[in-house]
Amino acid sequence: MNTHVGPAEQADAGDVCHPMFLAVPSTVEFNRLRKRLLRNTRQALEDFSMVRPGERWLVALSGGKDSYGLLALLLDLKWRGLLPVEILACNLDQGQPNFPKQVLPDYLASLGVPHRIEYRDTYSVVTDKIAEGKTYCSLCSRLRRGHLYRIAREEGCAALVLGHHRDDILETFFMNLFHGGRLAAMPPKLLNDEGDVMVLRPLAYCDEADLTKFADAMRFPIIPCDLCGSQDGLQRNAMKAMLAEIESRMPGRKDTMLRALGNMRPSHLLDATMFDFAGLDDRRGKAEPASAV
Repeated sequence: MNTHVGPAEQADAGDVCHPMFLAVPSTVEFNRLRKRLLRNTRQALEDFSMVRPGERWLVALSGGKDSYGLLALLLDLKWRGLLPVEILACNLDQGQPNFPKQVLPDYLASLGVPHRIEYRDTYSVVTDKIAEGKTYCSLCSRLRRGHLYRIAREEGCAALVLGHHRDDILETFFMNLFHGGRLAAMPPKLLNDEGDVMVLRPLAYCDEADLTKFADAMRFPIIPCDLCGSQDGLQRNAMKAMLAEIESRMPGRKDTMLRALGNMRPSHLLDATMFDFAGLDDRRGKAEPASAV
């Protein structure tokens, strides 16, 4: 196990911003983008009661645009005094070929961001169990999540924080709808099976396109997710393409769909475990007539 925890430097009262934002563009466009992402992140934190002051959070950092954006936005909120938790960034080096091991520790150390780098060769496990030509992503993700739970316990972290965004949630919903025969998506807040680590997704309201622009402007040292030669499954890619087409033809539909996930009407669906359809017979004729106007 390779552990490296950088200095927990906090912004002084006179600092202009968190060190991650020292070299950002000073354009109106970037300022609007930053404010929009901060607003959406704060809203998710509030709507789903994610924050318990004084807790320690393990923020999973893969090296991709979404996890970099998550870390930057959380640190920005913390610097502004709006997020009273302790943050520990964590990267799990899974032994992928050609993985640039020094990129993340060097970047985080240069910014004074507390972090832990953990080496676990899950790549060999995945390639041994998955047939050649098949996607590694599902098993790789499960193994990674198990190690992150363990690290959270070892570090005294109450929550594991992930960088899934609005588009990830919608894609998962439609994958479950089309291929799983169920209405389910990625929950913004979830308690793990053991009941000791909360899983949080503060970017639940954030648009992937905004996170892409944010990553470009912030000049994050992006590490590609295809180092092992695998790619996301065809099902998720199909959902992404479908949603992109719908959004291009009817702008704003993604936001509408996301609102729908929080506006469920069990009486207008078909799940008898969620609504007492049999009980409607007992209620028939018992409702009081509406008052005449």
